[in-house]
Amino acid sequence: MTTVANQIGDVPLPPYIERPKDSLRASDLERYQTVYASRQRQVAVAAPTAGLHFTPELLAALTAQGVRTADGTLHVGLGTFKPITTDTIEAHPIHRELYELPPATQQALFPPFAGRRVAVGTTTVRAVEDFLSSHHTASLTPHVAEAGIFIYPPRIFRGVDALITNFHQPRSTLLCLVAAFLTPGSTRGIDWLKEIYADAIARKYRFLSYGDAMLIL
Repeated sequence: MTTVANQIGDVPLPPYIERPKDSLRASDLERYQTVYASRQRQVAVAAPTAGLHFTPELLAALTAQGVRTADGTLHVGLGTFKPITTDTIEAHPIHRELYELPPATQQALFPPFAGRRVAVGTTTVRAVEDFLSSHHTASLTPHVAEAGIFIYPPRIFRGVDALITNFHQPRSTLLCLVAAFLTPGSTRGIDWLKEIYADAIARKYRFLSYGDAMLIL
């Protein structure tokens, strides 16, 4: 079924990317996918775009420096593109996304295995924080669940120490997550986020899926 979909279907680009019919399709098939994705498990409706910045060469360089990676399967859904239309963020019905964490990845989140935990993308953050909200140790079996948490300031993060993320569109729930991550436990990240985005606009950074990324330490 996946092979047939790849042959006759359109690349599931975000709705803000418009393409004339068949224009750049071959390029999008290759580019709109992370280099570490499993071609046998194409389950998402969109690529986790923070991962698009990685190349085989970069991953090899990180490995050579002793950086360990941990795998997970993210069923990124269309809800990630749904803007906030309510008067308050608390009233927004947050989307739910299925995710899978193998035992080795679960172990990497807890001592003595855990080092500095860097999440690649906001969907990864939601998966990790959802898992840790109900687990205090790793299990011997894969963890499959649906992340339905809405992350916004103020929030304390249990399983992520740094974040790589792209620049998001206005009224995105992902902006709420990034603002919370900038200053965990307070609402000061909202103003800081506005400053960062103003600077990004002034410097003509590229936004959204094929855009630039930022690293929050």
